[in-house]
Parts: sequence; C-alpha cells; structure tokens
Amino acid sequence: MMKLRVQLQCKNLHEYLRELSPEILDRLYNHPATCLAVYRELPSLAKNYVMRMLFLDQPLPQAAVALWVKKDSQKDHDECVSVLAGLRLWHSQQLQGGLQGYILNPVFKDNLRIALLGGGRAWADEGSSLGPDRHARDIESLDRYAMERWEVILHFMVGSPSAAVSQDLAQLLVQAGLMKSIDLFKCEQGMDLVEILSFLFQLSFSTLGRDYSVEGMSESLLTFLQHLREFGLVFQRKRKSRRYYPTRLAITLAAGVTSNTGFIVVETNYRIYAYTNSELQIALVALFSEMLYRFPNVVVAQVTRESVQQAIANGITAQQIIHFLRTRAHPVMLKQTPVLPPTITDQIRLWELERDRLQFTEGVLYNQFLSQTDFEVLRDRAQGLGCLVWQDVTHRVMVVTPQGHSEVKRFWKRQKSHT
Repeated sequence: MMKLRVQLQCKNLHEYLRELSPEILDRLYNHPATCLAVYRELPSLAKNYVMRMLFLDQPLPQAAVALWVKKDSQKDHDECVSVLAGLRLWHSQQLQGGLQGYILNPVFKDNLRIALLGGGRAWADEGSSLGPDRHARDIESLDRYAMERWEVILHFMVGSPSAAVSQDLAQLLVQAGLMKSIDLFKCEQGMDLVEILSFLFQLSFSTLGRDYSVEGMSESLLTFLQHLREFGLVFQRKRKSRRYYPTRLAITLAAGVTSNTGFIVVETNYRIYAYTNSELQIALVALFSEMLYRFPNVVVAQVTRESVQQAIANGITAQQIIHFLRTRAHPVMLKQTPVLPPTITDQIRLWELERDRLQFTEGVLYNQFLSQTDFEVLRDRAQGLGCLVWQDVTHRVMVVTPQGHSEVKRFWKRQKSHT
C-alpha cells in the first residue's frame, strides 16, 4: 500500500481569495474592511485602475483602458487585468456597438467608497462603552503576550518536547489542517467562512493597544475569538470577558508583514551554521538536517540524504527547505549570487525526486469493451477532448480524468443508442 504525501501550500491573500467561489467573494465584498484590505494588497498599477473607475457608473472600453499605459508596459497591464478579473474586482461588459468594456464589481465599488470616504455602520464596537478597563494592557505587554503564545504553538508544531498546548488548541491545529492539510482556513461546523474572514480583515484595521467590546457578536464568532486568543492574535483576560485587545499579530495578518533577520550560512560541503540561540529556530533547522555541534550562539548542522528524505516523509517539500534557507540567509550570504550554492539546492531537489518516482493521478476506469472498435472509438474521443490519462490497447482498458468523465460518458451513451 502506498501512502500519499500531503503538502502544505503557502498562499498570500490574493492567491487564497482567487480560489473562493464567486458567491463567497461577493458576500465578502459586502464588508468595507474586506474591500480595503484587498485594495491595499493590489499592485500599484491595479490600484490606479481601481481609483480611476471608482466613481464611474458606465463601463470603459477595454481599448481605452489599455491606453493608460505605455506600449513597453503592456506586460504590467496584462498582469493587472488578470489580478482584477481573478479577484472579481471588475468584469467585462459589452458596450453599444459590440465593443467590450470593463466595469468595477458594484458590490466592491460601493463598499470601497464607504471604506475610503466614511459612512456605514462601525466596523467594531470599541470598549469605551464598557467604561475604563481596570486591567488594561499596554502595547509592550500585548507584544510580549502575542510572541509568547505564538512561539509555544510553533514549538509544538515542530515537535519540541518542552512545548505544551491545550487540548482545544491541539484539536484546532488538526481541524484547521495547519499540520497536515493544504487549506489556510477551515471552519468548524456551524461557522460561516465569510463572517470569519470579514472579522479577520476588520481586526487588521484595529488600533494597537485599544480594547474592543464583544457585544453583538454571534456565538460562532465568540468561539472563533477564543481560537484567536489561543494563537495570541487577541488578548482576552478571561474567556467570559466582555472586551478584547487585538495584538500586533492580528493587525499585520492580512498584510502578511514579516521581519525575519538572516542568521544561516550554508556551505558547499552541506554544512549549515545557524547563528542563533533561539530554541525555535534551532528546532526548525533540525527538521531537515542532522545536528553536529551546539555552542552558546551558533549551531552546526549537516544536510544529508537521510535528513532531507525524513523531512519529505513528514510533509516538507524540497522547495520549502530551500525557501527557508534562502529567506533566512545571513547578510554575508545575501551579497553573493545566487544566495545558496547551486550544488546544495540541486541535491535537495534530487533527494526529493528519489521519493517521487511515482506520480498519482485521479481518474475514471473504462473496461469490458465488447469489441476493439468500441474501445478505439471511445479512446479517440477521449484523446480529442484531451482527457485521456492512460490506455492499454491489448486489454481494452483506459482511464480518463474526472473532469472529462461526464462528457465521455455522454458520448458513449449516444454511440450505443445509434448502434
């Protein structure tokens, strides 16, 4: 029996939103905070396009929009068109005379106007309505609390024996798929994905150090707030407390802000020198290497075939290992091109390929054909549709993709009815 390796796919905000259904996207854009968060992460040229069309009620000809950039910037224009269409921020609409035009998504347009110009209801209920907080937290204590909670979780995820988390948090990590699946957000039963995402975007525009009230929150949102508390994204003194404080982690979540300082030196002899005394960083390096020596401010490790393949067996990809080494490279290494020695990166990929000699493809099996002619007719049809995965002419067996199965099946029924 072969075991499929599930890989963690890291996505930024736009990549994640593009995979959502049009219905969910349109519901998300009903919240001004979501619209402002999405707009904030657009490429600068795409932001310019949105601003030019924000107060237009009629579609603009596509040819006219193309003239907004010089000919040598056509590639940037095409990228903007793709981004805006993929996020459903605008769509094509036929003009009088048959020309095609662009018009902003009306839901996104109206709510972005509210976000930029004001109006509408308040995004969050500030805690001032509850009176002064006798246990108020300052920014420094919130930062300290958030980092302590976050580091405990990361230690737990990399298998540090000293890391202890609550049973609820351990179950949440499994349910969310953060340790073995590919989805960034998964909701518990009864939770609304749109409500949760809208609340996260709302948090990203909160004021650090200010408290907010839980009044008016649904039961599912209150449950989600406890999950955020476990992750250190919000501070709440007690589970039943009527106020909470967003931490810096929550405020920078939608923007994807990172501040990694390089500390790793990689040599062509497969040695890694990690100039750190952080237990977490050392545990991360140990996920794909063998520890050799440890000193007060530096550890020495060796990247080996066995260590890399063990990491791959645990669901870490070669690309993720290389990305980790590159993004945490010591400033000395950043001065060279390429940053990492090609011998190291190539070998890590080759060690991964040793485990990936078999490629798994989903498909639908067709067999038990009564004649060779029947087999060839259906096979040729599947080839014409571009959905044929595999065939065995001798035994009259073929496999088609799940996407092409319905069309091949309809063709075969029509063929049988004619004969």
